[in-house]
Amino acid sequence: MTTQLKQISRAAIPAALAKAEKYRLLNEPEQAESICRDVLAVDERNQPALVTLVLSLTDQFRASSNTAVREAETALAAVEGAYERLYYAGIIRERWAKALLVSGDPGHQAYDWMHDAMRLYEQADPLEPAGSDDAILRWNSCARVIAKERLSAGPEHAGLDGGDDAPSR
Repeated sequence: MTTQLKQISRAAIPAALAKAEKYRLLNEPEQAESICRDVLAVDERNQPALVTLVLSLTDQFRASSNTAVREAETALAAVEGAYERLYYAGIIRERWAKALLVSGDPGHQAYDWMHDAMRLYEQADPLEPAGSDDAILRWNSCARVIAKERLSAGPEHAGLDGGDDAPSR
């Protein structure tokens, strides 16, 4: 039996995207990621698939290496709209910071990533659609994590670790 991937039809894209969302809610981000990749194989600029792919990749940060951050950022590069790129870049950094905390980071790297997420949310805020305060909600959530976890910059505070904008893990 061959393992060559099969292509879905364009007509199946809306139902496939709904399934991807359901799999994310069921905490099966790998399945959601796979579905998004199937959609993108048919429609490479499909914005809902790109956003869901970014989110499903960040759902997997807890168990992955820094390659996952690069992969999420690569997917994000195809997302259209300045607000969307800033907002989801913030989510990538916020979720990576949380993954660092879960993995035992003493908080210095997590602080840098969380602080960078907040910077991106601040930039996204004025571009946000009317009636939406998502960037402010995320910014406040980051501020609460910093306070709750008592995060602070390390003594060397060199910013994000990994001179090539890649996170350290």
